[in-house]
Amino acid sequence: MSVSARNVFKGQVSAIKNGAVNAEVELNLGGGDRIVAIVTEGSLQDLGIAVGKEAIAYVKAPWVMLLTGPRTVRFSARNQLTGKVSSLHKGAVNSEVGIALPGGAVVFAIVTNEAVLELGLKEGVEATALIKASHVILGVPA
Repeated sequence: MSVSARNVFKGQVSAIKNGAVNAEVELNLGGGDRIVAIVTEGSLQDLGIAVGKEAIAYVKAPWVMLLTGPRTVRFSARNQLTGKVSSLHKGAVNSEVGIALPGGAVVFAIVTNEAVLELGLKEGVEATALIKASHVILGVPA
Protein backbone atom coordinates (compact mmCIF):
# COMPACT_ATOMS: atom_id res chain seq x y z
CA MET A 1 0.00 0.00 0.00
CA SER A 2 1.24 3.48 -0.83
CA VAL A 3 0.23 6.60 1.12
CA SER A 4 0.69 10.31 0.54
CA ALA A 5 1.90 11.01 4.10
CA ARG A 6 5.61 11.90 3.95
CA ASN A 7 6.24 10.67 7.50
CA VAL A 8 5.76 6.95 8.07
CA PHE A 9 7.09 5.63 11.39
CA LYS A 10 7.03 1.89 12.13
CA GLY A 11 7.29 0.89 15.75
CA GLN A 12 5.94 -1.03 18.70
CA VAL A 13 3.16 0.15 21.00
CA SER A 14 4.85 0.86 24.34
CA ALA A 15 1.98 2.42 26.32
CA ILE A 16 -1.75 3.12 26.14
CA LYS A 17 -3.75 5.51 28.33
CA ASN A 18 -7.46 4.85 27.92
CA GLY A 19 -10.08 7.57 28.26
CA ALA A 20 -13.85 7.80 27.96
CA VAL A 21 -13.74 8.73 24.25
CA ASN A 22 -10.09 8.81 23.18
CA ALA A 23 -6.95 6.87 23.98
CA GLU A 24 -3.35 8.05 24.00
CA VAL A 25 -1.04 5.57 22.26
CA GLU A 26 2.75 5.74 22.56
CA LEU A 27 4.78 4.14 19.80
CA ASN A 28 8.45 3.27 20.37
CA LEU A 29 10.34 3.92 17.13
CA GLY A 30 13.61 2.46 18.40
CA GLY A 31 16.81 4.18 19.46
CA GLY A 32 14.96 6.17 22.12
CA ASP A 33 12.62 7.91 19.65
CA ARG A 34 8.88 7.77 20.30
CA ILE A 35 5.69 9.30 18.98
CA VAL A 36 2.33 9.72 20.69
CA ALA A 37 -1.04 9.53 18.91
CA ILE A 38 -4.57 10.28 20.06
CA VAL A 39 -7.14 7.86 18.63
CA THR A 40 -10.71 7.04 19.51
CA GLU A 41 -11.39 4.11 21.80
CA GLY A 42 -13.35 2.63 18.89
CA SER A 43 -10.31 2.77 16.61
CA LEU A 44 -8.17 1.25 19.35
CA GLN A 45 -10.54 -1.74 19.51
CA ASP A 46 -11.18 -2.00 15.75
CA LEU A 47 -7.46 -2.04 14.96
CA GLY A 48 -6.55 -4.34 17.84
CA ILE A 49 -3.94 -1.89 19.11
CA ALA A 50 -2.31 -3.20 22.28
CA VAL A 51 0.98 -2.82 24.14
CA GLY A 52 3.67 -4.89 22.45
CA LYS A 53 1.97 -4.93 19.03
CA GLU A 54 3.42 -3.36 15.91
CA ALA A 55 1.85 -0.17 14.57
CA ILE A 56 2.61 2.47 11.97
CA ALA A 57 2.27 6.22 12.57
CA TYR A 58 1.49 8.50 9.62
CA VAL A 59 1.97 12.29 9.71
CA LYS A 60 1.56 14.65 6.77
CA ALA A 61 4.62 16.91 6.40
CA PRO A 62 2.59 20.18 6.40
CA TRP A 63 1.31 19.25 9.91
CA VAL A 64 4.87 19.45 11.32
CA MET A 65 6.02 22.75 12.84
CA LEU A 66 9.75 23.46 13.26
CA LEU A 67 11.69 25.27 15.98
CA THR A 68 15.33 26.28 16.30
CA GLY A 69 17.38 28.08 18.92
CA PRO A 70 17.10 28.11 22.70
CA ARG A 71 13.84 26.91 24.21
CA THR A 72 12.20 29.85 25.93
CA VAL A 73 8.62 28.61 25.50
CA ARG A 74 6.99 25.33 26.50
CA PHE A 75 4.51 23.79 24.08
CA SER A 76 1.45 21.59 24.51
CA ALA A 77 2.30 19.46 21.46
CA ARG A 78 2.98 15.95 22.78
CA ASN A 79 5.56 15.16 20.13
CA GLN A 80 8.68 17.30 20.38
CA LEU A 81 11.34 15.53 18.34
CA THR A 82 14.80 17.10 18.31
CA GLY A 83 17.51 16.22 15.82
CA LYS A 84 19.67 17.74 13.11
CA VAL A 85 18.59 18.98 9.71
CA SER A 86 19.66 16.23 7.32
CA SER A 87 18.08 17.49 4.09
CA LEU A 88 16.66 20.70 2.69
CA HIS A 89 14.92 20.84 -0.70
CA LYS A 90 13.75 24.30 -1.75
CA GLY A 91 10.81 24.85 -4.06
CA ALA A 92 9.34 28.02 -5.50
CA VAL A 93 7.37 28.81 -2.32
CA ASN A 94 7.99 26.01 0.20
CA SER A 95 10.83 23.80 1.29
CA GLU A 96 10.90 20.21 2.50
CA VAL A 97 13.10 19.88 5.59
CA GLY A 98 14.28 16.51 6.91
CA ILE A 99 15.33 16.22 10.55
CA ALA A 100 17.34 13.13 11.50
CA LEU A 101 16.49 11.97 15.02
CA PRO A 102 19.07 10.35 17.32
CA GLY A 103 17.42 6.91 16.96
CA GLY A 104 17.67 6.95 13.16
CA ALA A 105 14.17 8.06 12.13
CA VAL A 106 13.76 11.14 9.94
CA VAL A 107 10.89 13.64 10.33
CA PHE A 108 9.91 15.68 7.28
CA ALA A 109 8.24 19.10 7.40
CA ILE A 110 6.97 21.39 4.67
CA VAL A 111 7.59 25.04 5.59
CA THR A 112 7.76 28.29 3.65
CA ASN A 113 11.07 29.41 2.20
CA GLU A 114 10.71 32.49 4.40
CA ALA A 115 10.56 30.25 7.49
CA VAL A 116 13.73 28.46 6.36
CA LEU A 117 15.54 31.81 6.33
CA GLU A 118 14.02 33.07 9.60
CA LEU A 119 14.88 29.83 11.44
CA GLY A 120 18.37 29.60 9.94
CA LEU A 121 17.68 26.08 8.67
CA LYS A 122 20.49 24.33 6.85
CA GLU A 123 22.06 20.89 7.02
CA GLY A 124 23.60 20.18 10.42
CA VAL A 125 21.53 22.74 12.37
CA GLU A 126 19.70 21.41 15.43
CA ALA A 127 15.93 21.69 15.06
CA THR A 128 12.83 20.40 16.82
CA ALA A 129 9.75 19.06 15.07
CA LEU A 130 6.46 19.73 16.89
CA ILE A 131 3.59 17.39 16.06
CA LYS A 132 0.23 17.41 17.81
CA ALA A 133 -0.78 13.93 18.93
CA SER A 134 -4.14 14.44 17.20
CA HIS A 135 -2.30 14.82 13.87
CA VAL A 136 -0.83 11.32 14.09
CA ILE A 137 -2.83 8.63 12.30
CA LEU A 138 -2.17 5.03 13.35
CA GLY A 139 -2.38 1.92 11.23
CA VAL A 140 -1.58 -1.73 11.91
CA PRO A 141 -0.15 -4.38 9.58
CA ALA A 142 -2.87 -6.43 7.85
